[in-house]
Amino acid sequence: MRAWWVNEPGAISTHPLVQGIRAAPRPAAGEILVEVSVCGVCRTDLHLAEGDLPPRHPQVVPGHEAVGVVIETGPDCSRFRPGDRVGVAWLGGVCGRCDYCRRGDENLCVAPVFTGWDRDGGYAEQMTVSEDFAYPVPAVFTDEQAAPLLCSGIIGYRALKRAALPVGGRLGIYGFGSSAHITAQLALKQGASVFVMTRSENARALALELGAEYAGDAYDSPPVPLDAAILFAPVGGLVPVALRALDRGGTLAIAGIHLSGIPSLDYGRELFFERQVRSVTANTRADGREFLALAARLSLAITTTAYPFDAADRALEDLAADRITGSAVLRIRPGDSQPNRTAASW
Repeated sequence: MRAWWVNEPGAISTHPLVQGIRAAPRPAAGEILVEVSVCGVCRTDLHLAEGDLPPRHPQVVPGHEAVGVVIETGPDCSRFRPGDRVGVAWLGGVCGRCDYCRRGDENLCVAPVFTGWDRDGGYAEQMTVSEDFAYPVPAVFTDEQAAPLLCSGIIGYRALKRAALPVGGRLGIYGFGSSAHITAQLALKQGASVFVMTRSENARALALELGAEYAGDAYDSPPVPLDAAILFAPVGGLVPVALRALDRGGTLAIAGIHLSGIPSLDYGRELFFERQVRSVTANTRADGREFLALAARLSLAITTTAYPFDAADRALEDLAADRITGSAVLRIRPGDSQPNRTAASW
């Protein structure tokens, strides 16, 4: 089968991704084999290719927003059958035995398995996944629409919960890429006012088109104090900026798996009056199930920029250069397309 893998991590300009032919995987007990139709291109894939996240094994295949069809099941499988459409997300396995798993916080598992990092992901024509960590895809979404929901959507949903936004509150969003454009819609449809700070003019236009009350530059101050904020851009320098924008008692949730260095904080200006900072670590399967059901009910609009499979390296280059608005996706199989939209991401 055709696949892309990380050969030698490095700057995306050095072409760390290599395309070639790999042996097709076989499903083990409890696993399903998926013929991949579409795979989302996530900033985590970029961090993996560039070495911010060191690969967990040589020549790992990236991709953790995969949608496709089950073509084979391994022994002891009962949830899915050949022909079922499924989604494969970032969380690919947990130990089930540690204190965190037993209390329902499997996103904090001490021995997790991640798709496209620990095990080969969706930048390939076929992949395997534990059937316990695959999701049925809501019928209201095409494959291309569904792919970004599997990480950008789920993580954004968890970040929104971590931000503790009060009902009808004012939410600030820093960075407006794949996850942010989905999360903004969730907040808006639940009665919040959304204020977007992003360096891209095209991303600001998309934010206003989706219903944001305000869209300014990444380092601008919103016109009103914020009840909560989410930092999606992987820029530590925005942490004090976002904290200063919070009202008393406000919460900043940091959604990325990787963040550049955070400057020292001024306690009085940025943390006093019970402002707080929360990180977001992966997700639970319950998050995924809740979010996909909510996304289908709310009819979220997913803006995608599609690339042919052979252009996976170019997709990551465009992501690194902020030339994408919304979500980038790879079309592994032809068809199931939407019109392209190209711009900058944060």
